[in-house]
Amino acid sequence: MSERFAFTIDATDGAARTGRIAMQRGTIRTPAFMPVGTAATVKAMKPETVRKTGADIILGNTYHLMLRPGAERMARLGGLHKFMNWQRPILTDSGGYQVMSLSELRKLTEKGVEFRSHIDGSKHMLTPERSMEIQRMLGSDIVMAFDECPRADRPRDEIAASMEMSMRWARRSRDGFDAGGEHAERSALFGIQQGALDEELRRISADKLTDIGFDGYAIGGLAVGEGQEAMFATLDFAPGQLPADRPRYLMGVGKPDDLVGAVDRGVDMFDCVLPSRSGRNGQAFTWNGPINLRNARFAEDEEPLDSRCTCDTCGTYSRAYLHHLVKSQEILGAMLMTEHNIAFYQQLMQAMRDAIAEARFAQFARDFRRDYLQ
Repeated sequence: MSERFAFTIDATDGAARTGRIAMQRGTIRTPAFMPVGTAATVKAMKPETVRKTGADIILGNTYHLMLRPGAERMARLGGLHKFMNWQRPILTDSGGYQVMSLSELRKLTEKGVEFRSHIDGSKHMLTPERSMEIQRMLGSDIVMAFDECPRADRPRDEIAASMEMSMRWARRSRDGFDAGGEHAERSALFGIQQGALDEELRRISADKLTDIGFDGYAIGGLAVGEGQEAMFATLDFAPGQLPADRPRYLMGVGKPDDLVGAVDRGVDMFDCVLPSRSGRNGQAFTWNGPINLRNARFAEDEEPLDSRCTCDTCGTYSRAYLHHLVKSQEILGAMLMTEHNIAFYQQLMQAMRDAIAEARFAQFARDFRRDYLQ
């Protein structure tokens, strides 16, 4: 691969891999978890605090940013990195999933998706070409191809037709990205495998994406209500259908035990709103499983959230104080809880990277599940 994007696998342990993605704005250690900064912010956190947790890359979203503040305005202001003061890599979702899930009034055609904004009802058209243009104006480092994500419980012929259209959109995304001039010369483009839970459809999707050629490959269409057992069954074959020398990104996942199971099956990258959303709602993730700080049993608990965690929240504040903040709906509670959760996820990723490098991942995964799912 070129200097703009280079993926190196440093070690493997079974299907699990650890490595590095080198880009102009910095190196991303894999397996990697990307905190979600949908609207140019990881909710309740400053960018410098996100970086302090160990995050190498964050995610932004085309759909939300094209509606507010607007891609053209973002470009005039110097791009997303400058706008939000994050100078490391940013991956931007193409907007396709949000169009399907958030907009009740939408019209899907071969051209793209016409929809009304969930903010003010204004009408918009999002196509593969427009998605590439918006992500270029945002200054994204890793651009996602535009696709459709049907529910896994839809009839197989519908899923197959959707997958085939997504593959045609992938080709158009590739062409639109390549026409991006300087931006295309320093950023990367990922294709998205579709096919729901069907092994044959995912094989067809993977083959078509490989023929087009992408810097990395995402596994889409999971974590949309099918449950962990079905997701893992799909991950038993889906990552292996994708090129082994490129990063594999499982979109929208997930809980800590989801991450461990997916890494065990060969996934390299993740994103999910769960650590930040849970933090705002009083739930903390720990090595011994999630805990709800709204629970009265923490009212006089002077212990930290997690004695094994090295974040500032755990090093400074008690469960009793956090319980008080959460119950009082104080903004500081959301901030401290989110900081802990994001830090916990990054510590989990580092622990997995270390375990893979030291050829002890299977034991790590067993020990983690024993303690976390107790």
